[in-house]
Amino acid sequence: MFSYASKHNDPKAHLGWSERIGYGIGNYGMAWINGIMSAFFMLYLTNVSFIDAGVAGVLIAVSKVFDGVSDLIMGGIVDRTKSRFGKARIWLVRMCIPLAISTLLLFSIPSSWSDIIKYVYMFILYNLVNSVFYTSMYVPYNSMNYLMTQNTYDRGVLGNMNMIFQTLANITMNTFFISWLNFFGEGDMYDQQAWTKTFIVIGLIVIAASVLCFLGTKERTAVSVQQTEDKKDSVSPLVAVKALFKNKYWVIMTICMFLIFFVIVMYSVAAAYYAQYVLGDIDYYGPINNALSVSQFVIMFLTPAFMKKFGKHRTYQVGLFAIIIGFAGTGLCGTNLPLLILFNIIKGIGLGASGGMAFGMVSDTIEYGEWKNGVVTVGMGNAGVSAAQKLGLGLGQAVLGWVLAGSGFNSAEAVQSAAAQSAITFCYNWIPVICVALCIILMFFYRLDKEMPQIRQEMAERRKNS
Repeated sequence: MFSYASKHNDPKAHLGWSERIGYGIGNYGMAWINGIMSAFFMLYLTNVSFIDAGVAGVLIAVSKVFDGVSDLIMGGIVDRTKSRFGKARIWLVRMCIPLAISTLLLFSIPSSWSDIIKYVYMFILYNLVNSVFYTSMYVPYNSMNYLMTQNTYDRGVLGNMNMIFQTLANITMNTFFISWLNFFGEGDMYDQQAWTKTFIVIGLIVIAASVLCFLGTKERTAVSVQQTEDKKDSVSPLVAVKALFKNKYWVIMTICMFLIFFVIVMYSVAAAYYAQYVLGDIDYYGPINNALSVSQFVIMFLTPAFMKKFGKHRTYQVGLFAIIIGFAGTGLCGTNLPLLILFNIIKGIGLGASGGMAFGMVSDTIEYGEWKNGVVTVGMGNAGVSAAQKLGLGLGQAVLGWVLAGSGFNSAEAVQSAAAQSAITFCYNWIPVICVALCIILMFFYRLDKEMPQIRQEMAERRKNS
């Protein structure tokens, strides 16, 4: 089979750039789905299908229970998967078409249906998209960071490539998504046919990116080979979960992932409402969000150098401080568009620095857990982090829906009340400040970068003597 992955099978050797890029491409398609679900799903429900924001928030929050459970189930499946292509990347090609189709159906809710039918349909399709098909790709994708290499630097680079392509997806989404809706809707972005046709295009993007990632990567770590060939090395999900919660660094990173993805929903979803109802023009959404996304994209080409000099942890911390400065700045500058763009650039720098390090740090925490507890939890470890991310995304959407409903938001009104505008502003600016401040506090208890050299040495001696 054709492959452009690095030819070697040494888990400690550096990966070639073709494979690093091949890995990043895999998140490009998924990030389109994730970005639109974060930024436009609530807007679609309220302004296209005319679903009540408060009810939608409840349904999304309830769905996150299923979503979290499905992540853990998928983590166990990854740990037990046996195929000639490895444990994780095979799931990208198995699930990309079902994900594309189910997402198209989710964004095809006829406004003429009765409310109860719309709620049931939305609940079922939302869970198929998130709890089943997206989970069946995203958990394996994150597990690939651990399974492709044991090289600490390359794990950081792979995490950075993950975020580079996610950011690239956000930039292209910010630039083209509303334009496609207007094009297919002949000037009306809230026309249902416009959304249907746009999601056909997005589905093709998802499928192409997944196939390219599959062809461009290889799983080569000793853990992957050993567990594939020897079933006795598998651990039960209960043992894996217990080991994870004894892993203090994994717990810290999982909480931080939850908080950061809660923040991502706040600035992604609220940005569309902020542009339309606070700034007064939905077209401001593009320049505001692209200021963030472009700066995030640019800084991530520099973060590998920062990581090499300062380590993942320190780079992550600096990124968090930049994020909090950016959100506080947008909260204080009101509706001044140039200042909004400036502070969104600062947010992007922070998100790029911290996001580029996060997934490599998670892989390091899993290796720490193997050293501390003697249990390999690559699938379940990434599943738990994925569950935290999606819980943050889902709960963030739910909170936004509840806040909008409680503030008297009415999608039929072109101009919203002062209370609704204040609620949108609070979600867009000040909830993120609170969440990132909590992450900064947690990072004072994270010292794994300093401990990893000794852990690696002890692990090598342990494997040599076993």
